[in-house]
Amino acid sequence: MRTSDRDWAGRFFLYSPFAIRTSLSHRAALSIAGIAVAILAFSAALALADGIEAGLWRITTIAVTGGMAGPPRQSSKCLTAAQVKDLAATFSPIASTINSTCEPMARSFDGKKLTWHLVCKGQLDMELNGAFDFDNPHHYTGTVESAASMAGQPMPGSKNTVEGEWVSACPQ
Repeated sequence: MRTSDRDWAGRFFLYSPFAIRTSLSHRAALSIAGIAVAILAFSAALALADGIEAGLWRITTIAVTGGMAGPPRQSSKCLTAAQVKDLAATFSPIASTINSTCEPMARSFDGKKLTWHLVCKGQLDMELNGAFDFDNPHHYTGTVESAASMAGQPMPGSKNTVEGEWVSACPQ
């Protein structure tokens, strides 16, 4: 994965229209949700496990934050053979925080199911849990759940679900 691809998740929220005119704690809650969605969507787009094919994938993401579901969002990503080599690495978050320190990520991958757990503490305390199931060569599902607090005040948690469906070979 290119460094610019890794940076995309952090920029997702910064350029979101939801970031405008919100309070700091509300903005932080939306930021967590936005980062979780970005990680989920971007990571899902880079998936490969035994039998999951490179090609054009349609990714549908549904975000639920503070008990409120957003509309399904669809995107597509063309996966090359080079992008689909290391599913555990590409489907896991990259710990990159300011004024917080993250513990080493706990991760398990058996070739069909990937789970990970990441905890960061500091100015913003957050906990992320991810689980992905690669059920056939042309389909996968996943969830990313987040919980966070700032200055001891809990923020709305989020649960994001993703479904990836193989569409075709990548256009030439």
